[in-house]
Amino acid sequence: MSTVVAPLAYTGSIGLWAFMTTAQTLIIEQHDYYQKQTLRNRTHIHGANGKLMLSIPVKHLGVIGRQYYHTVEIENSFAWQKQHWKSIQSAYRSSPYFEFYEDDLAILYKTDFSSLYTFNKAYFELLLKLLGWEPTIQYTESYETTPAARDIRAQIEKKNSTPDVALRYTQVFEDKNGFIPNLSIIDLLFNEGPNALILLNARV
Repeated sequence: MSTVVAPLAYTGSIGLWAFMTTAQTLIIEQHDYYQKQTLRNRTHIHGANGKLMLSIPVKHLGVIGRQYYHTVEIENSFAWQKQHWKSIQSAYRSSPYFEFYEDDLAILYKTDFSSLYTFNKAYFELLLKLLGWEPTIQYTESYETTPAARDIRAQIEKKNSTPDVALRYTQVFEDKNGFIPNLSIIDLLFNEGPNALILLNARV
């Protein structure tokens, strides 16, 4: 039985999900430190003008040093949920499977979340359902520098996020912008629907 220790991202990239779906048991890290400019609060979609980053604003971390990811609060004075959902609608409204998933995803952008970790966890659990993937899910009880399982936690860092050049599929604005690899998993989901999990399993 394969076991993978994975980070919890904002939707998660296609590359991250390709690594995660190799696991029969998936252990989600919940005791890591929060770092700025990572995929913990950022994701990328394919908009009409090319690659578009969606970033969740978080409250100022202060000068107390490092802060645990699960304690980071979202800055909800900005209408980020409305803006992100509007961008997603604009990008994927004409995709083959948008109408099949939009109602489920829209709920996440209409529900109040104060915690970044809680929002990402809710998103992760919904994506598992929409992808039709049912691994055994566990959550870490403490942080281990060198876990016994396969460790893909570095995929949360943008610089370490593996470009998914081998996984090709048709994107909505590909004729205009060319194919953009390793976007948010929702790009694959909206364009490929039930075939998304098959493509992920064939990738790694």
